[in-house]
Amino acid sequence: MAAADVSRETARRLDLYVEQLRRWQTVKNLVGPATLSEVWTRHIADALQLREIAPEAATWLDLGAGAGLPGLVLAIAGHERPDFQVDLVESNARKCAFLTETARLAGAPARVHNARIEQVIGVHRGVAVVCARALAPLTQLLAWAEPLLTTGTVGLFPKGRDVQSELTEAAQRWRFVYDLVPSRTESEARIVRVTTLSRVDS
Repeated sequence: MAAADVSRETARRLDLYVEQLRRWQTVKNLVGPATLSEVWTRHIADALQLREIAPEAATWLDLGAGAGLPGLVLAIAGHERPDFQVDLVESNARKCAFLTETARLAGAPARVHNARIEQVIGVHRGVAVVCARALAPLTQLLAWAEPLLTTGTVGLFPKGRDVQSELTEAAQRWRFVYDLVPSRTESEARIVRVTTLSRVDS
């Protein structure tokens, strides 16, 4: 079962991603086991909705890429665009092995960086979008992404029902312009779109 709003070729590649995810899940816990039965809505559609928020963006940076959500899914969906590129940052070597192999099989325009976020964030100035899913509280995400968000990159951070408390906490340390985009896959979830950022004490 592939996503309905993509081409047949992209759907085939997404099917391959799901096959790989299920195969690797048996040896490496990439996603919550209970979510595998709902992989197309809980994971694929959830990732694909980000491209609708930034449809013109061609360069993406996914922090803590894990199972490739959302970054590898976005790369697979963007394979038809010659200018499309997603950089996946993941410190776990076994997860990087999954990302590298699956990106190769799917022909996805993705580069995998087996490193900590702090080690690579500075070399990715100029990317259009930085994103992260289920990685850390918003305050920490803004701290990691600060070198990008202060220079024109847009941040897209999917959040659950606690989004308001995370925004309140983040506002103690950061001044940022944002809006909340309702999630298409979970009624209480929101995607925080950050367009400018500065420190409260700056």
